[in-house]
Amino acid sequence: MSTYGFGDHGRMGLSDGPPDLETLMAAADRLTEALHAEYPGLVRYGESIQRELALSAEDGLPPNRGKIRTALEEIAVVASAGTTSLTIIQHLFHAFDL
Repeated sequence: MSTYGFGDHGRMGLSDGPPDLETLMAAADRLTEALHAEYPGLVRYGESIQRELALSAEDGLPPNRGKIRTALEEIAVVASAGTTSLTIIQHLFHAFDL
């Protein structure tokens, strides 16, 4: 298992295979926290990812990768290098194989 640091937002372990839904939800929570601190205007995109993952947990279907990709791309356009937000979205892009 690899562990990635997220600055003041702790560490998150991602296994070599696809992460489980619980791990993805934790990453989305950390992303939203980081957005609150770094880019308050982008919080709605973090919340969008959280909603998609929560819906997936409720209905048992895979998360809507299109909506998640759109939200991640919107954040990536603005997020600066070295920020916690950018680090987390890079790992989420990889986790969702986007």
